[in-house]
Amino acid sequence: MSTMEPHKTEPREDRLPPLPEAQWTDAQRAQAQEIIAGPRGKLISPFVPLLRSPELMGHCQRMGEYLRYRNTIGQRLTELAILVTARFWDQGAEWAIHAPIAQSEGVDRATIDAIAHHATPSAMPRDEQVVYEVCTEILRDKALKDATWAASVALWGEQGVMDLVGTVGYYSLLAMVMNAARTPAPATGASLPIARA
Repeated sequence: MSTMEPHKTEPREDRLPPLPEAQWTDAQRAQAQEIIAGPRGKLISPFVPLLRSPELMGHCQRMGEYLRYRNTIGQRLTELAILVTARFWDQGAEWAIHAPIAQSEGVDRATIDAIAHHATPSAMPRDEQVVYEVCTEILRDKALKDATWAASVALWGEQGVMDLVGTVGYYSLLAMVMNAARTPAPATGASLPIARA
């Protein structure tokens, strides 16, 4: 499958660029400090637009901290789920941040490249194959097949399946926020082929 070029007729300016810290409200400052003091260490891409709604940002970051760093399926599978979700939503910032992390956590480069180009990866370990199926089905079909449900429960139990589906939902939320705000991908990250209308 060939890569797609971004649509050239509409400017892609950032609608909600970073706010100067001197302009933050007390509520924004409190929520930003919670993120900066946590495992992220800084206010990264999705939280720049979310800073406009500090209470929402606070709830989002706490859910994300659990789903990304402490869920029951582990970092490698979580990062794979994030990539499938980022690809579904054509979310370049999410992809740029997480593709290198996924590779460092052990997701094969060929798997990452296949997902980037809308292809089904081949020769994945069984647990990655089930993650791919869960993510693809819940995003595309809005449901899971019985066989996919059974395979995922057998691997991770009911809590693990909920953590996986929650990860897809959480990163879908962040993708929608960044797509609406036109949050740019970090210049140093991996690029995702995206076509925009």
